[in-house]
Amino acid sequence: MIKIQQAHEDFIEHLGSQGKSSATLIAYSKDIEQLMDHLAKEGIDLVSQVELHHLEEFMQKLTKENYTPKSVSRKTNATKTFFKYLHSLGHIKENIADYLKHPKVDLKAPRILSRLEYRALRDATRDDARSYAMVEVLLQTGITISELADLKTEDLKIEGETGNLFIPKKNNRDSRNIPLNKAVVEAVNKYMETDRPKLDNAKHLFITKTGKPLLVRNIRSTVNRYFKLAGVENAKVNDLRHTFVAHHLAAGVSIIHISKIAGHKRISTTERYLEYIEKVTTEEKTELGVL
Repeated sequence: MIKIQQAHEDFIEHLGSQGKSSATLIAYSKDIEQLMDHLAKEGIDLVSQVELHHLEEFMQKLTKENYTPKSVSRKTNATKTFFKYLHSLGHIKENIADYLKHPKVDLKAPRILSRLEYRALRDATRDDARSYAMVEVLLQTGITISELADLKTEDLKIEGETGNLFIPKKNNRDSRNIPLNKAVVEAVNKYMETDRPKLDNAKHLFITKTGKPLLVRNIRSTVNRYFKLAGVENAKVNDLRHTFVAHHLAAGVSIIHISKIAGHKRISTTERYLEYIEKVTTEEKTELGVL
């Protein structure tokens, strides 16, 4: 019999060995720690002592404490993943978490930037080659902020006015190749030639003056600052990804093609944008270079 505390440590180590990001490890660890605290108050110390009603009571407790359905759903997913791991190792005879239900979550409409908004954002960053290049990469490729932070110079293959961006497999998202248009190639080339420190040991694309890779929080704060300067309200970095998907679908690009480029695990995730693309005008599509 294994204690929950030891199982928790082994689980996080297991996730780390699978290449999960530090942010993912921290999120899973905190969610399971919260569950452990609840079980401890119930006098439960061993994983074999946990029953389905204990898990259900924990989720009900979170709801009563005004956690949002989305937060409860995330903790439900963490619990399910944890118990699946325990079952795979034989620590529990039955995976009781299989019977745990997710709360109903109302999906919020994605924030899609208008032509005026992303033009204003571009204009605001134009005098900062690094920030301008980051915005262009996010807007023209649809990659996530963590993927941007992990980009290496070797992932870029530029030939003339176009190129290709390789995103390695990570966090259950398959590797993928993303075509680069003229706008993003020009932005990246300018950054590489005029602003990026010439350091041989710096492998990441976006780096500090000392050659250290920019962290996700650095990128987020930078883009948020330019959102504010551009007068773009209620927008986040990930909204550039939403904008990429929506505008390309509106331009008639294959939903399967866009789903692969965006790295969506399910085609249904990409399909969700279809009800919003009517708002994208022909002028906006042209501005993004998708027509």
